[in-house]
Amino acid sequence: QVQVVESGGGLVQPGGSLRLSCAASGSIFILYTMGWYRQAPGKQRELVARITGGGRTNYADSMKGRFTISRDNAKNTVYLQMNSLKPEDTAVYYCNIEARPMDYWGKGTLVTVSS
Repeated sequence: QVQVVESGGGLVQPGGSLRLSCAASGSIFILYTMGWYRQAPGKQRELVARITGGGRTNYADSMKGRFTISRDNAKNTVYLQMNSLKPEDTAVYYCNIEARPMDYWGKGTLVTVSS
C-alpha cells in the first residue's frame, strides 16, 4: 500500500549542489517524521537528517551547514538540499518514513560527487 520513491540523484562536481526529493504515497499519515539516510560502498547506513511533521529538524554533525532538510506536507514529500558537495558524500541516499509501529524505506537514489 505504501510507496516511497526518491529522485534527484546524479553526478555532480565537487562544490556543486543537488536537491533530492522523496515522495510518499498510499496509506501514510502526512505528519510522520521523515528522514534521509545514506550508504556508501563498504560502509554502514548513516543518518543524514530528520524532520518531524511540525518541521523540527536534526542533522548529522558532518552535514550541518551544507545540507538542509525540508518537507511539503500537502504533497507528502521531503526534500534534501545538498550544497558544497564533497567526494565523501558519494553514496546511495535513502528516504525513511517513521510510520509507527514500522518504518518505510525507498529504494534509494545514487549521488556521485566527482570531477
